[in-house]
Amino acid sequence: MQPHVFAVLLAGFAGLAMPLGGLLAWCEQIRNPVLRDRVLHTIAAFGGGALASAVALVLVPEAAAALPAGWAVGLFAAGGGVFYLIDALLERRGGSGALLLAMLLDYLPEAMALGAMLVADAATAKLLALMIFLQNLPEGFAAFREVWSGSSPAWHVLLAFLGLAALGPACALAGVLWLADAHAALGAIMMFAAGGILYLLFQDIAPKAHSSGSSAPALGAVAGFALGLAGHLLLG
Repeated sequence: MQPHVFAVLLAGFAGLAMPLGGLLAWCEQIRNPVLRDRVLHTIAAFGGGALASAVALVLVPEAAAALPAGWAVGLFAAGGGVFYLIDALLERRGGSGALLLAMLLDYLPEAMALGAMLVADAATAKLLALMIFLQNLPEGFAAFREVWSGSSPAWHVLLAFLGLAALGPACALAGVLWLADAHAALGAIMMFAAGGILYLLFQDIAPKAHSSGSSAPALGAVAGFALGLAGHLLLG
């Protein structure tokens, strides 16, 4: 199979976890309000832990290896600053989409890396696609709960998630065609995304994942980071 076709298929598989997670959130029917609160907060925290692992183990180390120190620090800070402005704009308009933004900031650069990696190491690229899928599933679940207000049909949100998932194959194709040898450009994208994710984690995701009287969300965050760590060690 041609590398560009394989990259599109792998990234599409990884991206489908986003609408699938949203579908699971739509179908969720936990009637006990206390249990429901703990489960939803734990899933959100799990997604936050997975995002933290992406920053600490994938995005920052890979980008720092490809960039001069000054550029790396500047791009990381710029990512945090830009997404502070975006978050403030969303809050001013009464919207909320921190989890969705963070999920996309994780998924799209990793899809680019997936395409670039596929040229040199197909086996590792397959494993990376699986890890992205496993990260996107709880993140898609939590993001759907955050975005869907109940005033619009749920399938509208699911279709939007499906459209966002389709961005992944386009990014993977860009990785194959243009970024396989452009390590600095890919590193710049990853470092910028890492700064944005870290801002959103501390500003929106972690505070909203807190559940009074329960330690389950904190354990969920540990489990999410452990998933990312397992993938990092397997890929390493």
